[in-house]
Amino acid sequence: MKKTLLTLTLFFSFGLLQAQTLLSENFDVAPPATWTTSNQSSPVGTTSWFQGNPTDAATPGPFDSYAGTTDSYVGCNYNSTTGANTISNWLFTPSVSIQDGDIISFYTRTTDPGATVYPDRLQMRIGAGASPTAPTGPTGVGGYTTLAVDVNSSLTTTGYPSVWTLYTYTVTGFPTATECKIAFRYFVTNGGPSGANSDYIGIDSFSVNRSLSTSDFFSQNFALYPNPVKNVFNIASRNGATAENVKLIDINGRIVYDMNVSDIDNIQINVANLTSGVYFVKIQSEQGVGTAKILKD
Repeated sequence: MKKTLLTLTLFFSFGLLQAQTLLSENFDVAPPATWTTSNQSSPVGTTSWFQGNPTDAATPGPFDSYAGTTDSYVGCNYNSTTGANTISNWLFTPSVSIQDGDIISFYTRTTDPGATVYPDRLQMRIGAGASPTAPTGPTGVGGYTTLAVDVNSSLTTTGYPSVWTLYTYTVTGFPTATECKIAFRYFVTNGGPSGANSDYIGIDSFSVNRSLSTSDFFSQNFALYPNPVKNVFNIASRNGATAENVKLIDINGRIVYDMNVSDIDNIQINVANLTSGVYFVKIQSEQGVGTAKILKD
């Protein structure tokens, strides 16, 4: 019975999912050098996207970042246009390969409510391709046709959170990995210095993550050969993955090989003295943990 339980536990742990980060940004510099902006407001105002203005600044701002240094978020405000007009101010990520099931997440907030609330609105949109058609004009979305998140679409006085709040989107419509760009759009009608809407928003802790089984993670980041093996097998890294520890585990869950490694592109493991059967190779890396099955002849 004890041996059976060990085996079941081993197989269960190999089936667990983990997240692989495809893109992340904490906005220590905002906008980041690899991101782009486009203010399509009509008319264009005096500001675009900018480094967050914290409460401890020389001229104190409305709020601090969600995480990191107090100014490590990206902001946008009512000065995106002039007078009372439509704001459509865009912030674009670099190209990233996404597929169904990937999770896009970010935090956002507006100012603390005061005597008068000027409602804000934020969209997150996805454009297919490495260079989607750019949006033009205050109402155009170009190639960014997938509306993933729409914060306070009705522009109510209570619809935009005044504390940092997490928003997530599970990617659909991309059954295979597809190069895309993700865009944030500060989109407010009747906005601007004289408008009834628009104030100040921040975005922080953006990430795109993929859930992988440990076997999928292994196959994407490491190659194992030959398999089956008689004497020596090799582990080669892919996609810049770096192994930190390698374990060889038998079918009953016992560790028969355990080695810490560092900055090695190709690892050789001698299994000539092991009995024939199924073993599991478990790799710990900076990117995550992966497992693969190997047959010893």
